[in-house]
Amino acid sequence: MKITGTFLDEISHDIPHQNWGRDEWNADFSHMRAIGIDTVVLIRCGYRRWLTYPSRVLRDRESAFTPPVDLVRMFLELAEQHGMRFFFGLYDSGTYWTNGEFETEAELNKRVIDEVWAEYGGSPAFGGWYLSQECSRKIGDITELYAELGRHCKTVSNGLPVLISPYIDGPKNLPQSASATRRDNGISVGDHETEWDEIFSGVKEGVDIVAFQDGHVDFSALSEFLAVNKDLCDRHGLSCWTNTETFDRDMPIKFPPIKWEKLLFKLNAAEQAGIRNAITFEFSHFMSPQSAYLQAGHLYNRYRDYLAASTPGTEGTETSPR
Repeated sequence: MKITGTFLDEISHDIPHQNWGRDEWNADFSHMRAIGIDTVVLIRCGYRRWLTYPSRVLRDRESAFTPPVDLVRMFLELAEQHGMRFFFGLYDSGTYWTNGEFETEAELNKRVIDEVWAEYGGSPAFGGWYLSQECSRKIGDITELYAELGRHCKTVSNGLPVLISPYIDGPKNLPQSASATRRDNGISVGDHETEWDEIFSGVKEGVDIVAFQDGHVDFSALSEFLAVNKDLCDRHGLSCWTNTETFDRDMPIKFPPIKWEKLLFKLNAAEQAGIRNAITFEFSHFMSPQSAYLQAGHLYNRYRDYLAASTPGTEGTETSPR
């Protein structure tokens, strides 16, 4: 089981910014490619007023700030340079959809989609879309939001794939501001299956790939949830990936790079569930040799050891299926 994709977290919400420029990002893409990562996913193009590209739509509608660097263009250029595909993450208003104003969130993002495709759709590295409105349950009109935005993405881009990365409402699903690392209860496997079966029934024309986050449930329950996720995706004709988090939710510090033993456990569990593709949140902070976290470089080394042991002589040459 290999990690073949990573999110790019450039609109920092709860993780310290690393203040990288093009040289640092170019080096990071090289580190990614060396271990077989061939897909990068911009987790969101903007959050509230902070943007990754100079969006006229979001400056006019949300009074967003103009960024000093067009990161979307830079990431596309680096992805093309390193033979990678880039998934564009939509805008997270931080207000409309969390307040139940799903239609406002959808209409705003459809304008963003049109703007982005007109500006960047000609890049050969532009390989898909990511719906950044993450959820764990069937809340409000989330099914309609996913379906509407996914269909619009596919329509304007001639069918490029659409990815979502939901999370599981497990005992580790807590606000980042909470001092605790877990709560007493979490969703049952049965209720999780029922709710996502209903969601998938309504979104499968707009969504192609589902990569559930794997960090919100206990390690003892992970295999069962992963097996259900795989079965749900197969049932609805969706590609099932896993989003194997490379940060640790069990520590009182939020958030350090994960212990290698835990990451290996999660990769093995996904493989045993029949999942063949893994992406991670996220390489640059929690796994990169040049991360601000010293432990991240050690995790990178342990992962390289794992690759070398599993496929002698082919370290870093695997790519994910298209």
